[in-house]
Amino acid sequence: MIARMPGTPHLFNYVELGAPDLEVTKAFYAAAFGWSFNDYGPAYAGIRNPVGEGELGGLNASSTPRPGGVLVLIESPDLDATLASVRAAGGTVTNGPYAYPGGRRFHFRDPAGNELGVYASS
Repeated sequence: MIARMPGTPHLFNYVELGAPDLEVTKAFYAAAFGWSFNDYGPAYAGIRNPVGEGELGGLNASSTPRPGGVLVLIESPDLDATLASVRAAGGTVTNGPYAYPGGRRFHFRDPAGNELGVYASS
């Protein structure tokens, strides 16, 4: 996690993913990464911050995933275990795992069609 100085402008601080079937998408991320959610009705769920107050992002049932958009990367302490969790939860690996300068990573699609990446530093 990147430390953020209060008042620092123009930093990413919330990521919203399309989730046409909100319950399926929540179940996937709960199973793959242990994420929990704040429910805001049938069309939106906030992704709870696991190490503090607030939320890191959200799942939006009104938003449709689009291929070729921004790639969100998630850090993992054990890439192979995370790869197994993503597959077991129903994710589709689209690339890798592969080495890059400084570590390894893979990309996957969630059940809604969002593509994300997971990396581990070496």
